[in-house]
Amino acid sequence: MRRADRLFHLVQLVRGRRLSTASFLAERLEISERTVYRDVADLQRQGVPIEGEPGVGYRFGAGFELPPLMFSQEEAKALVAAVRLSQPWLDAPLALAAEDALGKMLSILPPAARAAAESLALYAPPASFNGLTAPVRAHLQTLREAIGLRRKIQLDYSDVKEATSQRTVQPLGCFYWGRTWTLVAWCEVRQDFRSFRVDRMHTVAVLEAPFRPEAGRTLADFLRTVAC
Repeated sequence: MRRADRLFHLVQLVRGRRLSTASFLAERLEISERTVYRDVADLQRQGVPIEGEPGVGYRFGAGFELPPLMFSQEEAKALVAAVRLSQPWLDAPLALAAEDALGKMLSILPPAARAAAESLALYAPPASFNGLTAPVRAHLQTLREAIGLRRKIQLDYSDVKEATSQRTVQPLGCFYWGRTWTLVAWCEVRQDFRSFRVDRMHTVAVLEAPFRPEAGRTLADFLRTVAC
């Protein structure tokens, strides 16, 4: 890769993330971390307002704008694939937003790149074929919105033994397992993390009570327990 191309790619990587570490940039660009430090320093001297330092990470300064991105054919194909494969498994508003976003992206591509992306022969069956019912999709929307608002929810739930219970939980994240969605939450009954299958939720009610991230009860804390 020419150095000019590498610097351009580095700028785009930093642009696309809140914070990019030198190790992440080095891996993506297939260079050493020392080269990353040198390239960032050169860009800073040229007036590119990259903030940060070695050992912490890099980001663009507030208010800095770059010209609109242009996607390569392979990048456009990747976006088409991501939308096509995910749409059947999203709640209806999010699936529609994904389709609209894809249309906007395709509209800015040169004709050849757009034709190549749209002709990608990669599809996913409709949700009804895989058993994703309308109630599950509705629950997914409710859960997604509650997570974004940090609002507690109340569940009427049946476990694998068909025992029913009512839980008040702090919703943290939704996970897709191939044919099943689960909610990871902090359960106020068990005082611990719990996973709930969305297709076993009878009712999902968003409560007025908000919750704040607390040490030991966040999604990051849950992910650390899984990684151990």
